[in-house]
Amino acid sequence: MMAPGPAAEAPADVAYRELLAGDNRAAVERIEANAALDEGDPARLINLGVAYARQGDTERARTMFERAAAADARADLETATGEWADSRNLALRALASINRGTLAGGVRTARR
Repeated sequence: MMAPGPAAEAPADVAYRELLAGDNRAAVERIEANAALDEGDPARLINLGVAYARQGDTERARTMFERAAAADARADLETATGEWADSRNLALRALASINRGTLAGGVRTARR
């Protein structure tokens, strides 16, 4: 779960609470319904990827992580563990986890 860095403006809702609670379906619905989020927002893409991976939809998850990794926009995001990380690096780590088959349970999400 990802959150923007300290220089970011007002926090955007990227379904952190839903993902933290393991309610992946609600997370997808909340993110997709949030018109304030740009479709290319790295935290949006990463958290959608997390939710899809947890639901077993690795191809959709892969697409989200690939889009986040290739996005022109980059952000420092806070993970659920309190770590700050570059969005591109997080997306690439998530892709590597998918390739290893280890993503579904222990992936970090963004806290915007």
